[in-house]
Amino acid sequence: MNFFSIKKLISPSVSIQGKIFVAFTLVTLLGIVAVTSIVYLYMRETVKHNAFTSVTDSIRQADESLNLRLEEISRLNTVVVTNSTVLATLQSHTEEPSYEWFQEQKRIEEFLSAVIAYKPYISRISVIGMNGKVFFVGSPWLDKRIIQAPMMQYFLQNGSGHAYFHQPGSSSIVTGREIRYNRETIGMVMFDLNDDFIKKIYDVKPTPDSMLYVADEKNEFIYEPRASLVDKETVLKLNQELAGSSASVERVIKGKSYLAVSRKSDYTGWSTLALIPMKSLLTETVRIRNLLAEVSIIVFVLIVIGTLQVSSRITKNIRMLRSMMMRVMDGNLTPPATIIHSKDEIGQLYLAFKRMVEEVNRLLEGIRTTEREKREAELAVLQAQIRPHFLYNTLNTVKYLAKLNGVPNIVEVSESLIELMRGVLGNSNEYLSLQDELQYVSSYVTIEKYKYVEPIQLNIEIEREELLRCRVLKLMLQPIVENAIIHGIASSEHGGVVQIRIYKQLHELRIEVKDYGKGMSEEQIEALFAGSNSQSGSRFSGMGVRNVHERIVRVYGEPYGVSVYSEPGTFTNVLIRFPLLPEKEE
Repeated sequence: MNFFSIKKLISPSVSIQGKIFVAFTLVTLLGIVAVTSIVYLYMRETVKHNAFTSVTDSIRQADESLNLRLEEISRLNTVVVTNSTVLATLQSHTEEPSYEWFQEQKRIEEFLSAVIAYKPYISRISVIGMNGKVFFVGSPWLDKRIIQAPMMQYFLQNGSGHAYFHQPGSSSIVTGREIRYNRETIGMVMFDLNDDFIKKIYDVKPTPDSMLYVADEKNEFIYEPRASLVDKETVLKLNQELAGSSASVERVIKGKSYLAVSRKSDYTGWSTLALIPMKSLLTETVRIRNLLAEVSIIVFVLIVIGTLQVSSRITKNIRMLRSMMMRVMDGNLTPPATIIHSKDEIGQLYLAFKRMVEEVNRLLEGIRTTEREKREAELAVLQAQIRPHFLYNTLNTVKYLAKLNGVPNIVEVSESLIELMRGVLGNSNEYLSLQDELQYVSSYVTIEKYKYVEPIQLNIEIEREELLRCRVLKLMLQPIVENAIIHGIASSEHGGVVQIRIYKQLHELRIEVKDYGKGMSEEQIEALFAGSNSQSGSRFSGMGVRNVHERIVRVYGEPYGVSVYSEPGTFTNVLIRFPLLPEKEE
């Protein structure tokens, strides 16, 4: 079934039953394919993981078996290099042939034979003196030419502890260790391991056609299978890529997929690489995949038949519900007379549609009521606009009467109150410039200073004039100054000074309000932010220090807001932190 035939089936001309059938069929098909694929992929990954674990364990056991043998040879090396007979023979000046030389050879060969007795994996043990003496037990034959051989030179450079030499082109391994006397190398002891020794240890095959390779630190094969389907260069390249990292990867080599498992021995430094054909590894998985496909096809056919039956029964109630909706679309909002009694989703949809029609009727009635109340509220707002203008005119009358009667303090208080109320009642914006906010504060201080006998002085210090054009929240400075006057200066017997400092720091607009009154304790500061003084201490605006802090944090977030520092009996300093908002930017 191609895309165009599916599109034709679900076109508007097709019945609801056809659409449900197509939808259910597609969903079922996708579900079955998805589940089958997930199961197969999970089984495939599980088989790969189990194979990796099994091969890794087998290689680890082979490495441990080899390590035990090499540790045993290391102990035998120690026995030889510390033997007094060996040391004395290598330091003697006897020459071949002589009776003394034959006696030395007999004693050393008897000792070497005893050392490797019952060690079938050792094919030869030899002692080579730097003075040209060569003694060995086992095969193959050994003579003085060994002293100049590359193997001897390798051991002289690396044989202070234990070293391993691999003959290129063979699987034989030779271990060697220096014989030293008075910090001078006088000879070398070497153990040759049987060729079959390595083969028996690394004969690990998880599948009959799997291959295992062992390479030394020079990337030369120590062990490789007799019949290798992969060329040597490819194996060495793959071994260098994995670098004995105890990992598994899947590689395609000559058109065949292999699972490559690598491990590096900590004792010898050799890398072991196992190549397992994925075809052999996943034979059982492929059989199970085919079985899953057959079962999925049977289940799909049964679900298609069941979908036809279910879609046929659902169609009747859906058509009834559609006719109800068409009637509502034509404007008939009376509750439907037809009742659907089914308890399935269609029955629930019918009940929801019925409640929706009832809710629409209720909302329409609510809209009519709301519109009526809105018109009444608009009239009330129009009437309320007269009150501020009446109050302004009354205050202006008081100011002019005070001026006519020569009362300048009443004139000053009236002008300040008019300016302050214009800012509060006449400006509906939430933001205003810092210059306007300072003007409101100056008006407020002018009013407040006539309440006290001693004068109140307001000092404003601005770092730069352009900061006056920054946008701030309205009425955020007046409650702070009010708190400084009421709680700091009002109780002083000699008046006081309120100092406002405005400056820029770290892309922030910072305002400090400082008074030199009686100060505040930690408990009073906590109570200030807790709101216990907000109503009584802010009678003009109804907002205290806590309200200002919460407004700033709510609009700009942390770390902006208000913080209070005070020394009782000395001063109180309130710091307000704002983001630096230029003019016209809010």
